[in-house]
Amino acid sequence: MRDGSTSFDIARSVRELESYIGARVRKSYHPHWEQVVLRLNRSGEGTTDLVIVRGKRVYFSQRDRPMPVQPSSFAMVLRKHLGNGRLVGVKQHGFDRILTLQIDTKAGELHLVIELFRDGNIILLDPSGVIIQPLTHVTYASRTLKRGVIYEWPPEQVDPRNLDSATLATILDESDADLARTLASRLNLGGPYAHAVLAAAGIDSSLKAAKLDAAGRASLHSALAEMLDELATGSGAFAWYTNAEVMNTGKDGVGPTDSNGGAVIGNSVLSGEEAAAVAMAKFAEAGPVRMATNDDALAAEFDSLSAAIDAWKGGHDAAALHRREEEKLEEEGEDESANQDRLARRAVQQETAIAKFLAKAKKTQAIATAIKDNWTHLDDLLQQVGEAVQVSGLEEVSKLVKSIEWIESLDPANRTMNAFLPDENGNPGIRVILHFEESVYQNSQRFFAAAKTQKEKSAGAIEALNRTEKERARDEKKAAKEKAAGKVRGVKRSKRFWFERHRWALLSDGNLLVGGRDAKGNDAIVRKHLGSGDAYIHADLHGAPSCVLKRGEGLSRVAETEGEISENGTPETINAIPKLTIIQTLKPAETETTEETKVEIEIDEMTGIGAALLVEAAQMAVCWSRAWASGGAAATAYHVRPSQVSKKTESGEALGRGAFVVRGKRMWHRDLPLEIGFGIAIINGVPLPITGPVLAIKSVCGRWAKIVPGQTKKETVANRIAKATGLVQDDVLAALPSGKCDIKDDHGLFS
Repeated sequence: MRDGSTSFDIARSVRELESYIGARVRKSYHPHWEQVVLRLNRSGEGTTDLVIVRGKRVYFSQRDRPMPVQPSSFAMVLRKHLGNGRLVGVKQHGFDRILTLQIDTKAGELHLVIELFRDGNIILLDPSGVIIQPLTHVTYASRTLKRGVIYEWPPEQVDPRNLDSATLATILDESDADLARTLASRLNLGGPYAHAVLAAAGIDSSLKAAKLDAAGRASLHSALAEMLDELATGSGAFAWYTNAEVMNTGKDGVGPTDSNGGAVIGNSVLSGEEAAAVAMAKFAEAGPVRMATNDDALAAEFDSLSAAIDAWKGGHDAAALHRREEEKLEEEGEDESANQDRLARRAVQQETAIAKFLAKAKKTQAIATAIKDNWTHLDDLLQQVGEAVQVSGLEEVSKLVKSIEWIESLDPANRTMNAFLPDENGNPGIRVILHFEESVYQNSQRFFAAAKTQKEKSAGAIEALNRTEKERARDEKKAAKEKAAGKVRGVKRSKRFWFERHRWALLSDGNLLVGGRDAKGNDAIVRKHLGSGDAYIHADLHGAPSCVLKRGEGLSRVAETEGEISENGTPETINAIPKLTIIQTLKPAETETTEETKVEIEIDEMTGIGAALLVEAAQMAVCWSRAWASGGAAATAYHVRPSQVSKKTESGEALGRGAFVVRGKRMWHRDLPLEIGFGIAIINGVPLPITGPVLAIKSVCGRWAKIVPGQTKKETVANRIAKATGLVQDDVLAALPSGKCDIKDDHGLFS
């Protein structure tokens, strides 16, 4: 299985990109450190994403993919320079894994160079070829990629499309490697296609290139020409299944889906990320031409290479933002399983290092002993070299020693020589590096000292391994104790999910409700997060937070195997702590299914959102207001369309920070109870408290409690919850309403 693109793939990608010449670059995104997405728009058509995974692949996709709320600095550079630019050209550098997009902008024709070899890079060039910004600053032996320097192309490789039989013969004659390696490197085919060409020609790939006869060379040239012709004239592509058993799930690799878009495998419903993993496991690779090394019976045909790659890797790439969020949080604080994995990896690395140190010490000591055993032979050799150097000089002697079978070479700069020790038959055996100005004893002592150093390093590594094992034992003991108490492993973080900067709640359909914590937060909620399809909710009290019901963003439950014990739970609390993932493509529920019938959900005419969902949002809005601390039992709130909320005032009026003008009809919600549900969930791998309407939290969390206004300080309540659950106290405090509160009903939260 391969992961990256070859020169063949790039050649076909150029042809597919050429069909988009004239399209405009609308926006640029950077959802993950490894991935950049250009959103292209052709006249009269919708938008299409050009997905660039550094060092691996480039393809078109129309999948829904979450994007960061805050663009990265590189994405901002691309937006600044390429925004609304027109794609006017696409070309491949020779037959190398380098793709260049030529984009016409106000500043002239800019070039976006996409390097798909090694770790890959994406470099933006100005019209004169100076680097505006690379995705990654890097220095190679022959060139440097950093802002402000002229971009230098890597040395151009052989283009097999221009290869005649005479040139092919010369390359084969000059190679001392086998055919597969020669075609892969010298002909620039890459490993998969080198083997495919040889298989099509019926030639053994392990045969030495120089030994291929004339008939074999003719067959090889013919097979290569046929594959290159298919690359140049064909338009479709192929993806190969790993085996026949997985072919019945269809081209997308995941088979049928449920009503929420999750993949159905057997009786289980998988999340989007799990389905992506299944798709990648089903396909072994994708390519623009047929390959004789692959079974045609396992091939799935696609209209384009982009479609084939998207079926193979698209689901994985579309989840890039989720992976980025998890990686950021793991950098700040790892959960139990991640910490155990880290310690296990460290132990394996230390064990490997110990084995290497001991092996090197053994080998070095053996060489030192062999030098002592061949004292007379080496003493004569050293004396002869020393005398020759005094008479003829180093440069002359370094040329003369090439004719001596016991000396391989002389290094004048380091005053050393590569000499051979006699084997059992008295012939040149193992090679050793000797200082020709030192005695045999001094040379042997160098090797003994080096062996001693390796042994000391192994002793230090053994001590480090012992410390790691003790740390693993302590961590496992602590984890077992916390599991027995029904606790999760709290994660202390400095980076948080975007919604944690505000008040937030989970509603029944998985939708997020966010509200401002102060005047500045109210401004941010409306300006940044109030979209055209959302709803604005406000309690009918002065100073209440501005709240936004996000129509398309929320949390979705990740299905677990039946009977699986949650990794942060106990045997008594199977699936009590749900695993949730952040999604930005949440679909609104249209029907409520029962065993007997389907009941239509009442939809609010003003916003197009379910009426029951708006009631839940209004209830949370009043719980976040001063009504909570007032001692009352109910309060009133309203909701409106986003277009009714404005910062513009009438002449002579002024608004303070965090205040907005609401014009037009308001939909009122009266007698809303002051109570919230409080539960525990693992969101993108991070244990967090979640709050929301009681029914919503009850339906999601196996361990939850009802919280109402009361007489206990919220700090005291938060401390009690944190001690009982293992959650971070600051996270619990942030989830509770402002004011005193009491826990009215406990449904496993403290057990």
